Amino acid sequence: MRYFMENYAILKNNLYKKFLFLIKYPPGTIEIGIQNMKNKLILLFEKSTYAMKYGLFYYFLMMSTLVYSQTVIPLYDGRIPNAIDVPDEESSERRDNGILIVSKVSQPTLTIYLPPSEIATGKAVIICPGGGYGVLALSHEGTDVAEEFNRKGIAAFVLKYRLPSDETMIDKTIGPFQDAQRAIQRVRENAEQWNVKPDQIGIMGFSAGGHLASTAGTHFKSQSIPNPNNTSLRPDFMILVYPVISFDPEIGHSGSIKNLLGENPSQDLRGYYSNEKQVSTQTPPTYLVHAKNDPVSIQNSYVFEKALKEFKIPVASTYFEEGGHGFGMVNPTSSVKWMDEVENWMKITIID
Repeated sequence: MRYFMENYAILKNNLYKKFLFLIKYPPGTIEIGIQNMKNKLILLFEKSTYAMKYGLFYYFLMMSTLVYSQTVIPLYDGRIPNAIDVPDEESSERRDNGILIVSKVSQPTLTIYLPPSEIATGKAVIICPGGGYGVLALSHEGTDVAEEFNRKGIAAFVLKYRLPSDETMIDKTIGPFQDAQRAIQRVRENAEQWNVKPDQIGIMGFSAGGHLASTAGTHFKSQSIPNPNNTSLRPDFMILVYPVISFDPEIGHSGSIKNLLGENPSQDLRGYYSNEKQVSTQTPPTYLVHAKNDPVSIQNSYVFEKALKEFKIPVASTYFEEGGHGFGMVNPTSSVKWMDEVENWMKITIID
């Protein structure tokens, strides 16, 4: 059994490296990697003294985390709008805390996570990782979340959106928004292929990704990409996790504001991207998650919740006393599993 476990760790690490390669060089899939790992695991079982007794248990335990279809595709077909033709300088690193950080993204992709058909609900969530519009926390605010949604029967699409840069974009202030709109458009136009209901496609964002998601949910009438089929670019619901909402200097996150809008944005531009000011009767239902001691002020969620209620938009929340910022799916200071709360809210709010 020790032989099996030692070699499993090596195989798992190799599969992880393949996954990182495919994130950077789309399109592709990790399905072949999963099959290869499966075959190698079977060989390990045959060599393990205790395989007959324990092998089947470990096999299904490990493969249960790999059964979901994961495909990486370019976000756009052909030329990327608003892009400057420059070399791709994207890079990624795994930090000491285990979080995968991706920087200098100029080639946006969509990673598709589809649950097994027998548990699929037809609901879908586009996930925007956070990172202050400077990097993307792609694992604990992206791929890990997608896998959890799949376990709940919900399709998930991790958006690796472009990071604002004057070197790679003609107008960096709209680049991420274009990618969010394109993600909604692409999922909705391929809903049948991906076993998704076109009127149950939501968007989720963490931190600055929450600002992007809330921008998609409040600015959907501002079409920023070609849309020859007049596909609705409005998300059907939003899930905003410790989000940046406002660019008001009193509560906004200065780093996100600077990275998206530049050093000295005008008051009009700040106001335009202060999404609590853009709520209307057509803003989608929203779920908010935030900790009260978050350095990205919880006032961001409070002002958005207030605006939603003023327009009688359904809104629910999980507010933690502690937890700080960037805890992902698990707040270590609380026993509350907010992803389960979100799932229950979706069942009540997003009616078939």
